[in-house]
Amino acid sequence: MELLSTPKNIEINNITCDSFRISWAMEKGDLERVTHYFIDLNKKENKNSNKFKHRVSRGGGRCGTPLPRGRRRAGRVGAAAAEWEVWGGMGCRGVAGRHGDALMSLSLSPDYAKEHLAQLQEKAELIAGRMLRFSVFYRNQHKEYFQHVRMHCGNVMKPSLKDNSGSHGSPTSGMLHGIFFSCNTEFNTGQPPQDSPYGRYRFQIPAQRLFNPNTNLYFADFYCMYTAYHYVVLVLAPKGSSGDLFCRERLPQLDISSNKFLTCCVEEGELVYRHAQDSILEVIYTEPVDLSLGVLGEISGHQLMSLSTANAKKDPSCKTCNISVGR
Repeated sequence: MELLSTPKNIEINNITCDSFRISWAMEKGDLERVTHYFIDLNKKENKNSNKFKHRVSRGGGRCGTPLPRGRRRAGRVGAAAAEWEVWGGMGCRGVAGRHGDALMSLSLSPDYAKEHLAQLQEKAELIAGRMLRFSVFYRNQHKEYFQHVRMHCGNVMKPSLKDNSGSHGSPTSGMLHGIFFSCNTEFNTGQPPQDSPYGRYRFQIPAQRLFNPNTNLYFADFYCMYTAYHYVVLVLAPKGSSGDLFCRERLPQLDISSNKFLTCCVEEGELVYRHAQDSILEVIYTEPVDLSLGVLGEISGHQLMSLSTANAKKDPSCKTCNISVGR
């Protein structure tokens, strides 16, 4: 059997608290013969001290050989190290690219299991604050976005793939389709703020259109971006929908009438909604939303681009919103 060539120019970069990117060069003729990559995450130089590997298929995706509970691995370049604390049953993410010029790269990061997200949820609950009433969910975008929805999407906002913002281990990143909404209100007015990071046009929809007893609520993430503000990501999924099935396997489910972040309760015969005061909520709704169900208008405040969370990177040093996975 003909052996593969030895990889060259191996580089490890983009090191964070729980992920890193590894890239290397191979002979072009070998690329067609490779089906899987095995990455040894052993932090010791003794090659015989560890037989556990992470396996990533050439086409990307989520796969891997489980590691024993509590085993920890690290990737190291010089003085910089990214420590992996991998629990049994957790997979890894891999993205292979640039086959044509024989350059390969993989991004590796462990998905949080439900027990890890439960730890993150407990941390988020500690700072959630008291609950304030609200009546609408809203979504801010540029004028061109809503024009596109009207002209090319039949007046319907369609779910899109969640970006990589927030915790590196969030199972929703690059996997869950949804539409981002906000619901936070100003303390003194009880109304949505007039400023926005995402655009000057705002779509508002009555809360009961998206959140009611036929909807399941899930906790997805808790993070900050090197600021005092902390974000909580929640998922609203109609019961039995594809989004609901996705979340049921991966995310902690919340009681819609009794949790620290977002509630829907029946009071005096009507639905009453409340949100946490001290966290900025990012709510992902997993189904399409017709613009005819709400109202579109222009806000009077500023567009605060610096507050955008699009592909935002989590502060790995924050003790408030980070967990120690595997301990």
